[in-house]
Amino acid sequence: MIQRKRAYDAPAPDDGTRVLVDRLWPRGVAKVTAHIDLWLKEIAPSTALRQWFAHDPTKFAEFRRRYEVELDTDTGQAALQQLRALAKAGVVTLIYAAKDTEHNEAVILVDLLNQA
Repeated sequence: MIQRKRAYDAPAPDDGTRVLVDRLWPRGVAKVTAHIDLWLKEIAPSTALRQWFAHDPTKFAEFRRRYEVELDTDTGQAALQQLRALAKAGVVTLIYAAKDTEHNEAVILVDLLNQA
């Protein structure tokens, strides 16, 4: 099972393996209290793509398309495989910092991982 959660929400016992999928550490979140098991920077959108998107919901469809192109590289595919392997072993929670819970990379990653 793959789920998603904001970095600012409290960790829960049913989170399983907590994987941070942002390139930058969430502002104001202490590493000690975040309970991040894996920081998978390689799966995060590039800085250029993140800055272009700027969390504008009207750009989400194009953001998804561009992000999926980025994930279709050797590095992106290796990171996806790592997440798939973790999900086979148990619950995985993708952690992200975005305020918008419906327009972010974790939403896309859950969709992609559930297709496999």
